[in-house]
Amino acid sequence: MQVTSATTSIPGKYWQWRGQSIYYVRAGQSSQYPPILLIHGFGASTDHWQKNVAGLSRDFEVWAVDLLGFGRSAKPKWQYSGDLWRDQLYDFIQEVIGQPVVLAGNSLGGYTSLCVAAQRKDAAAGLVLLNSAGPFNEDQPTPESEAVQSEIQPPKQSDFIQKFLQESAKWFFQQPLGRFLLFQYIRQPWVIRQTLEKVYLDKSAITEQLVEDIYRPACDPGAIDVFASVFSTPQGEKVDTLLKQLDCPLLLLWGEADPWMNARERSPRFRKYYPELKEYFLWAGHCPHDEVPEQVNSLLSDWVLTLSR
Repeated sequence: MQVTSATTSIPGKYWQWRGQSIYYVRAGQSSQYPPILLIHGFGASTDHWQKNVAGLSRDFEVWAVDLLGFGRSAKPKWQYSGDLWRDQLYDFIQEVIGQPVVLAGNSLGGYTSLCVAAQRKDAAAGLVLLNSAGPFNEDQPTPESEAVQSEIQPPKQSDFIQKFLQESAKWFFQQPLGRFLLFQYIRQPWVIRQTLEKVYLDKSAITEQLVEDIYRPACDPGAIDVFASVFSTPQGEKVDTLLKQLDCPLLLLWGEADPWMNARERSPRFRKYYPELKEYFLWAGHCPHDEVPEQVNSLLSDWVLTLSR
């Protein structure tokens, strides 16, 4: 039986932020514990948290929001960045939720959540990162940009030829026409499915509904401009710098079969700069919350129960 998207079965609402419509959902009842705010990754939306909203809302007040430029939120032709999304989330917490939350983010949503928790401390009661993106000071591009590049990398050649092809591809996709053609390619449902098959360990979790949930927003006016911003957005603050600023409880949930980032290699770097963290490794890919939701919901719930309000 196909699972109905919980975030679409729960009536969503819109909040106006800087003149733009922001979509969000809310489920569950207020309790003695902080609300949980779920933040999706690049190209995803509140729909990607459907299994978690359904599970976590039995015990907690749960919110999920579409970042500006994604899902059902507006897609203006703006300069997108971690700082912009950080400010969006902070204002959403202050104006709509009205109290500090446990931020839980996957991939790009993890990096954005870290920015909020580190730089807007009054908004965060705790932080949960699920295969979080974002560069450390010694890194090259973020996992998100590498994820895009993985779709266009040429076959392995000699080092010289490989470097030449990579530089040529980089130049081509920095041009408006190149970005347009790449976007038309990667938003095709069959390409979306192919990409998901690379990053999901359990292929049965890749449903027609999941593909549709990613494809639909990519057809919205302005979606191409959001995609193009990936190639022009200046890098935000580095992860190690943010971790040094962090002072709330931190939980890491890793899908250790993620091909876009080596969890076992990345984990010690987080621990180096924030040794008080707790973490668990799950047999899943880049999106453990969707692939093994029961495990994620259980670990996240148990951890939130240890937090005092």
